[in-house]
Amino acid sequence: MHFKYCPHCGNKLIRKEIGDEGLIPYCDRCETPLWDMFTTSVICAVTNEQQEIALIRQNYVSTNSYVCIAGIMKMGESAEEAAIREIKEEIGQDVERLQFVQSYPYEKKEMLMLGFGARVKKKELALSQEVDSAQWVPFSEALGKLREGSIAWQLVKHVIEEIQDESNL
Repeated sequence: MHFKYCPHCGNKLIRKEIGDEGLIPYCDRCETPLWDMFTTSVICAVTNEQQEIALIRQNYVSTNSYVCIAGIMKMGESAEEAAIREIKEEIGQDVERLQFVQSYPYEKKEMLMLGFGARVKKKELALSQEVDSAQWVPFSEALGKLREGSIAWQLVKHVIEEIQDESNL
């Protein structure tokens, strides 16, 4: 979100030099800098003990490619809590282990996506209303079902490589 007017008083913002940050939207009346805002979300590569990953299709996201479980963090919720909640809500799985992988800026949607690898014990997928279909996919087929280079593709590639490296120890 890019501010043009102060959300507190409605005053039109000016550009003001703020330390190392450069020119920032600023409210003269409230004496407040207003940095651009983004939505924080989680994206999760959910794997099981059989070297499979849960991929979902949500037609409002894509009718061609699968995606990972993802969702917006709620106010007062940690990223870890959001990841566990989204996995339970979207595919009905209970997380046994959760590990932060990395953050992914998604400028097109003004989001910051926090990527996690999640381990679950395989059970039947129970889909929420917002998931059109889901399946357990062998690691060897997973990247081919995702849009190459996408955030989901990057996350899944990282998680699969990490699990395979652990298996080779």
